[in-house]
Amino acid sequence: MNEQQVGDSLPDQEHHEGGFRPMSELINAREEQGADITRGGPHYGEFVEQVRGLMDRARLASPTDELALDAIGILKQLNDKLDAAVVNEWSTPTWTRFDLPARGNITLPPFMIDHADSSGVDARLTFRTYHLGGNNAAHGGQVAVGFDDLLGMAAAMHAGSITRTASLTVDYRSVTPLNTELKVRAWAERQEGRKVFVRATMHDGDRLCAEAHGLFIVLKPGQA
Repeated sequence: MNEQQVGDSLPDQEHHEGGFRPMSELINAREEQGADITRGGPHYGEFVEQVRGLMDRARLASPTDELALDAIGILKQLNDKLDAAVVNEWSTPTWTRFDLPARGNITLPPFMIDHADSSGVDARLTFRTYHLGGNNAAHGGQVAVGFDDLLGMAAAMHAGSITRTASLTVDYRSVTPLNTELKVRAWAERQEGRKVFVRATMHDGDRLCAEAHGLFIVLKPGQA
């Protein structure tokens, strides 16, 4: 995402209470029409990638007792170390790391934004092994997660304000493959007051994998 694409979709001074109270860094980023991509440091992207790799392996792992106990010990030590780095949700890098796939958000299928403005969002998204549903296909719930985040971005860009999902319907048209770069297009069809009606498609090449439509609501100042 470039600085023009960040714009009014970031929290501002009005959203100072509830679920979307702002972080000072984001307020400054908005005022400067840019984004802070330094939070988490220069190695944050590789940190996230290694965690994703662990999730991929854990999804298919069938460890021996010895390996399981060894891994549990290592993970306990790692979790103890990471305790010292835990911050609240308003200070996490995932709000601002637009230089990383899915903003560095480990809970989302990784995607990169090619274009985003009030007319819509174009992204490249890849479901990894961790997102397996069965028979080398992405889990339907993970498809919905990908749609939800990108539709929310499209709604926010269109409305120029923060939005929250009111409803989301996904139609699965064909198998959505893993470890394949997919094209996602999300856009707002219309806005009626605080209601933003959105649509999206997900393609593997020319093949339509899934499509979605939904309703997002523009939040009032301080509304969670």
